[in-house]
Amino acid sequence: MIDVEKMAKVELHCHLDGSLSLEVIRQLADLAQISLPEDDDTLKTLVTAPETCESLMDYLKTFDFIRPLLQTPEALELAAYDVMKQAAADQVIYIEIRFAPELSMDQGLTAIEVVEAVLAGIQKGQEEFGVIGKAIVCGIRQSSQETSQAIFEHVVSLAQKGLVGFDFAGNELDFPPSVLESVICKTQALGLPFTLHAGECGCPNYISDAIDLGIKRLGHVTAIHRQKALLTKFIENGVTAELCLTSNLQTKAAKSLEDFPYLEMKAARAKVSINTDNRTVSDTNLNQEYRLFIKHFKTSAADFFLHNQDAIQASFASSAEKEELLSHLEKSYRAYL
Repeated sequence: MIDVEKMAKVELHCHLDGSLSLEVIRQLADLAQISLPEDDDTLKTLVTAPETCESLMDYLKTFDFIRPLLQTPEALELAAYDVMKQAAADQVIYIEIRFAPELSMDQGLTAIEVVEAVLAGIQKGQEEFGVIGKAIVCGIRQSSQETSQAIFEHVVSLAQKGLVGFDFAGNELDFPPSVLESVICKTQALGLPFTLHAGECGCPNYISDAIDLGIKRLGHVTAIHRQKALLTKFIENGVTAELCLTSNLQTKAAKSLEDFPYLEMKAARAKVSINTDNRTVSDTNLNQEYRLFIKHFKTSAADFFLHNQDAIQASFASSAEKEELLSHLEKSYRAYL
């Protein structure tokens, strides 16, 4: 019997603004002097996407509610600490938390002030809970490329303080890798790795294009389903998938469990990691995602061990941290292997 609650886990794909607890959302609203519904059930309907959405863009509407709550350093630090606390409850030993500084600059914060505040919250959580935490800065696909480029260049100086990589999130369908290629290549030259949301909108060619840009980690990759040549390319290029089951079903990136690519990727020995994407918006946590993999795909403890090894190797942690994490992971799974 697998005791999911006790298994060590690694999470590579977790959005800060989509993963805030109701308790902390209330604290953030107090700080911002924004009124909220008094009962949690009503509040939850405002910050959680429907079980099935019309599309990815329908799912993303939920984030508009959180945006005004994350406009001060105090709020951002509290939010990052909250996600670290939730990760610890899931027995996460390493997490990369991603966010778009642009969304927290409405009241005058600079990009570097936003990132510094998030890093302070991550550091506080790391010290208190023993979870190693890092930050990934996202650009917004539908925003001006000049804005994204300026933010990336502005914050890269924080690379020694916990910023470990970059990403683009948002409207993938209309802003594919080919449109973002110039910004991605310029940002890669800054010295930090890129991960990218790819194949979440039903476009397998976007996955292929991202691989051609030398990106070694891709979020979702749902459109790789039944694409044998693309899966071979994915494996041959050493790419790791950041799978997010619950959110992919919500957004209809996978119309059903049969369309979710996990089993075919596992059979081909593609590298995968298991993630929440957005804990609050998708009403999930990492323990719950593991339980769903067991229920729907009969994922074993040995599978989880392998997926977490893949996640550690694909993470943007240092070599020394990876060694430490792999050792911790092995001890956690020893009883199952």
